[in-house]
Amino acid sequence: MTTTTVRQILETKGAGAHAVSPDVSVFDALAVMAKHDIGAVLVTEHDHLTGIFTERDYARKLVLKGLSSKEATVGELMTPNVCTITPSHTVDEVMNIMTENRFRHLPVVERGKIVGIVTIGDVVKSIIVQQEETISHLSSYIAGDITN
Repeated sequence: MTTTTVRQILETKGAGAHAVSPDVSVFDALAVMAKHDIGAVLVTEHDHLTGIFTERDYARKLVLKGLSSKEATVGELMTPNVCTITPSHTVDEVMNIMTENRFRHLPVVERGKIVGIVTIGDVVKSIIVQQEETISHLSSYIAGDITN
């Protein structure tokens, strides 16, 4: 059985990620997220990753700080100091990082450049595909259809 890497996930789902600047209103960031049906946007300044803004940031921080989504900026609510991964990370490593830190989104950075984002849904989908391939292989082996 082969180990799937983040690079393989990005090849399947597509590279790239949606980003906003820290001075964008929370309302506008939510509009980007709704338009693309995503749960997070990266926060960048001059192509440099400065944070991540997620639905969880919105849900837990906006009201508690007594802010309005049209007046508050993403920079006020974003999660700074973002944990990142590289394309060479394995699905198992990513799953462990997500589980230990309770992250649902991990930006992928290679040579200082953002190349994508991996979500918990991407990880689950990858694991399901791996399991289906293993089941198919074992079924063929049991049935005597394997020629090796």
